[in-house]
Amino acid sequence: MLKLDGFFTSGWDFNETQQDLKNRYQMVNIGILLSGGGLIYGIIGNYVREIPGFIPIEITLLFMNIIMFFALRRYRHFFEFFAMTMTLQYTFLFLFLIYTGEPSDLKHLWIFTYPIILLYFQKTVHAVYWLLFVLFMLIIAPLQSLLDIKYTMYQVTYISFVLVIISIIIYFYQKKIDEARSVIVEQQEMLRNFNSELEKQVKDKTTELTKLNESLELKVEQKLEELRSKDQILEAQSKQAVMGEMISMIAHQWRQPLSTITLQIANLQFKQLLGQDRSGEDIDEALSNISDTIVYLSDTIDDFQTYFHPDKEMQNIEIHDLLQRALNFAMSRVSDRGIKISISRSEEIEVKTYINELVQVVLNILNNAIDAHNEVKKNDSFINIGAKIVGERVFIYIEDNAGGIDSQNLPHLFEPYFSTKGKNGTGLGLYMSQMIIEKQFGGEIGVETSKDGSLFIIKIPKNIA
Repeated sequence: MLKLDGFFTSGWDFNETQQDLKNRYQMVNIGILLSGGGLIYGIIGNYVREIPGFIPIEITLLFMNIIMFFALRRYRHFFEFFAMTMTLQYTFLFLFLIYTGEPSDLKHLWIFTYPIILLYFQKTVHAVYWLLFVLFMLIIAPLQSLLDIKYTMYQVTYISFVLVIISIIIYFYQKKIDEARSVIVEQQEMLRNFNSELEKQVKDKTTELTKLNESLELKVEQKLEELRSKDQILEAQSKQAVMGEMISMIAHQWRQPLSTITLQIANLQFKQLLGQDRSGEDIDEALSNISDTIVYLSDTIDDFQTYFHPDKEMQNIEIHDLLQRALNFAMSRVSDRGIKISISRSEEIEVKTYINELVQVVLNILNNAIDAHNEVKKNDSFINIGAKIVGERVFIYIEDNAGGIDSQNLPHLFEPYFSTKGKNGTGLGLYMSQMIIEKQFGGEIGVETSKDGSLFIIKIPKNIA
């Protein structure tokens, strides 16, 4: 039942609106303990001085204090009754000391603690009534004839005067404390209201931010969807542009083999017209040449069919074989234009990658280099292609000597629909190349240029996880 942290409040809990009651509980407990100590001291002192008359009264009061001390911890609703009982007890004790004591005993000094007991045990209006009653009993003490009073009128008047002064001082001191407590309570209430309002504002702002965030997420998702749609359109346009170039390459690449087949057949027909004998060897040689040419045409179709295959699967390939495949597509454009294209091969480099996409990127850059050479028409035109391993990445180099890229065009090189070819260019080749390398390969494309030529560097992981 007894709790150390609530010893002077009789073990009860009080909220912030019950501070006055809490203080009264504390003062009653303190009063019980102090008076208990004083009564024990008085009992021992009276026993030693052989004044037995006060001992029964002091023992009775001590016993009452013990009962109230434990009763306060059990019956909370009886607090006012206990406070009234203690006030009555102290009133009786102080008047008893005046009526039966002598000034030389100085026991009347205890009466100066009476204002503290009144103001903290009782409400203010009740305390005034008790004080007036005590003052009345003090003044009439020398005047009554029932008991022999040792105190003179002057002495009881003096005691009454001091008692009033102490009561006034304690009253204003207590009022000051109550005012300070009221200010503190008011400030605490204001602080609670402020915190409540602040929490409400924070909650409102959080709700607004949540809605704003949801709106932004929706808008971002919409924009991303628009960008994805745009990328799909650009990719389709790029594929269409590349397909057009491929069809042109196929037509150009087939022109010579078809001419060869036509020449072989025409040769046999010409001999027949001239009446010359066509030996079996001539016929076999012609048919063999025609067959080889048809196989070449079939291989060409297979290469282009593989390039336009829709499936995107990672495959293992030696990087120079991949570069050669891209070069095979472009050879028909340079065979009769004096442009020398070579692949530098210093080491075997095995990669696991998206083959068709990488071929498309290399072919885009090759076609741009060929177009640049067609514009400048140099006698020693060349395009060098190479690759090397740098850490965990593979660097592919495509270098030409076609005069470089204008500085004003360099910042826009990878922008969609930007082209220096006029109506002959779509402006999608380098843009889609960069998108493929960055998004599908997690790599990058760099370019270095000078007045002599340009160097494109494709940087991709050796193995795409």
